[in-house]
Amino acid sequence: MYFRPLVQHGPARPNGAVPLAGRQDLWFTHAEQLQRGKPAQVVPVPDLPSGWQDRLTRPRASVAALDMSQPQIMGILNATPDSFSDGGLHNSVEAARDAARNMVQNGASILDVGGESTRPGADFVPEDEEIRRTRPVIEAIRAETEAVISIDTRKASVAQAAFEAGAGLINDVSGFTFDPQLAPFCAEHDAPVCVMHLQGDPATMQDDPRYEDVLLDVYDFLAQQIERLIALGLKHERIIVDPGIGFGKTQEHNLELLRNISLFHGLGCPILLGVSRKGLIGQIGKEPRKDARAPGSIAVALAGLSQGVQIIRAHDVAETAQALRLWAAVR
Repeated sequence: MYFRPLVQHGPARPNGAVPLAGRQDLWFTHAEQLQRGKPAQVVPVPDLPSGWQDRLTRPRASVAALDMSQPQIMGILNATPDSFSDGGLHNSVEAARDAARNMVQNGASILDVGGESTRPGADFVPEDEEIRRTRPVIEAIRAETEAVISIDTRKASVAQAAFEAGAGLINDVSGFTFDPQLAPFCAEHDAPVCVMHLQGDPATMQDDPRYEDVLLDVYDFLAQQIERLIALGLKHERIIVDPGIGFGKTQEHNLELLRNISLFHGLGCPILLGVSRKGLIGQIGKEPRKDARAPGSIAVALAGLSQGVQIIRAHDVAETAQALRLWAAVR
């Protein structure tokens, strides 16, 4: 049995409203009860099992010193020649450092550095090449900013090199299923992590993705991986979750996850949403140019924030930060 909070906002709250993840601006009075093979039902907060109510309402601890009671922006910095949107733009250390500086100045509190493209159909990048691409970039960024640096990798050796260079967060698109050494490394070093859901691998993930129930299947996978990390010794408050929009999912799978993303608050972790410039935005927004998808990306990000998502992963940091400021002001 699963419970998805029906999130609302505003200063006028009915009696019995409870905060979502400790937030002052978001609350709920009812939740949608979900069960495999059965119709959904709406139940009031007092009818929630105690464990679910606690996970849905308790404040989220800071992760990598970032306040999870307010939205955070993760700027995307791909040190790759072939990433789907910005491949080749940050191939030099100087270009990557300048881009990182601009992102921080424009509102990014996290910089996500990647050295292996995970676009659909992408080829595997050897570990030494991935380290060659990312380590000098992380060192250069660390030398001039206190922003949190995330390493976007599936590989333990790459994570270790990044950690030594100054990264403070490990973002694994495979959800710690690719390299068996990565999860123990994170636990040993008490490193904050982001666990993402991915069906298959980047080379094949969009061939024919199938689910029994995409929302509950993704939830169960993330819950299982959280339990595994905790069993290895990583603290629960060090974990962020990401449902993996666009990773082994059809458009309808993606929309089902986006409509119901508040379910993932039941995992008791901050939620990261990465939709920036993705195929979903181009298809529904009718925009074939990847670098012209900021409006659609921001629209979906704001819909996620309205359901309590804590971190937005974005290419267009300045535009996203401006939208967040206005979104907050009118609320």
